[in-house]
Amino acid sequence: MSTREPPIYSSVDKRGELLRLVRSHPAVLAACGFGSGLAPKAPGTFGTLCAALLYLALRTLPTVPYVLVVMAAFVLGIWLCGYTARALEVHDHPAIVWDEFVGYWITMVFAPRGWIWIAAGFAAFRLFDIWKPWPIRVLDRRVEGGLGIMIDDAVAGIYAAASLQVLILVTI
Repeated sequence: MSTREPPIYSSVDKRGELLRLVRSHPAVLAACGFGSGLAPKAPGTFGTLCAALLYLALRTLPTVPYVLVVMAAFVLGIWLCGYTARALEVHDHPAIVWDEFVGYWITMVFAPRGWIWIAAGFAAFRLFDIWKPWPIRVLDRRVEGGLGIMIDDAVAGIYAAASLQVLILVTI
């Protein structure tokens, strides 16, 4: 299998074919959140839960390396999500959750330590990812390819991070 062109499945809505595609290429596996995006209901929420678990390891990094990892994950995500969208023949298939990973990690850049902040970041990110206030909804509808899949969740992460900072100011 070439890494340039993804395999094409005409009917990825069928669970078995989706599972076969996820197992067929590491990029698809990563874009689908290492399986978390395969949840039959609320795959974005399950993807964000997986991102929160991975955050537990990332939060040990100092701020600058953390930001560099998140930036690299965003850039990598453009390719991963674009490749997977072409393979699934759907622009932003619900199983693609790498964008939720990066959006959540953006949310948590300046968050204090503690489970309450992990949960608050989770809630804030899910709120903005689902609600899609301006310009998130515009970006979601108008930007194509891997960048289009990634950018709306990155902006939702920025909104959620700002909301966390306001919450921190009024509670700490």
